Amino acid sequence: MVTLDQVEKLRQRANVSYDEAKTALEETNGDILEAIINLEKKDRVEAPQGGGYYNSKESFHNKKKDDSEARKRFEQRHERRHHFRETIHDFARWVRKMIGKGNRNHFEVDKNGNNAISVPVTILVIGLCFAFWIIVPLLVLGLFLGYRYSFAGPDLGKDGINRAMDSAAKVAENLKKEVKGENSNEENSDN
Repeated sequence: MVTLDQVEKLRQRANVSYDEAKTALEETNGDILEAIINLEKKDRVEAPQGGGYYNSKESFHNKKKDDSEARKRFEQRHERRHHFRETIHDFARWVRKMIGKGNRNHFEVDKNGNNAISVPVTILVIGLCFAFWIIVPLLVLGLFLGYRYSFAGPDLGKDGINRAMDSAAKVAENLKKEVKGENSNEENSDN
């Protein structure tokens, strides 16, 4: 809102009517300097004595520079947010894909050729994440008790993975024999 005091100051400096001063101030939101410059551009104000002129060129360029820097910072923040959002979206897509694969494939526990239990791999991974110190010792103990582990399903039911699981079972079986002394007796009998 333009005050009478502002109109009076502009009127004294620019030598314009009350109406012109009020209109110029309303256009510039009460900024007297900007109002004088606008009046000068419209040839409503005489140039200052001494041959100079009113100019806001420097302040305009500073403002323009500040605006461009602010815009650049805004765009950088927006780009980082967009990139972060995209990364989260890609990660969520990957997690959904892995859960789908985990639900299609199963971790199977066998004892003497009979399937004792079959658990989706997703459940196994969640268990390992939250109860690692319980699940891993149980799996190792199971190897020593004669249980064998394998994976079944379209993605993990490969021979290479199951061969590795069989070798772990054989290592556990040999260790068990060594502890019982069975293996050392066989080696001594061969000599």
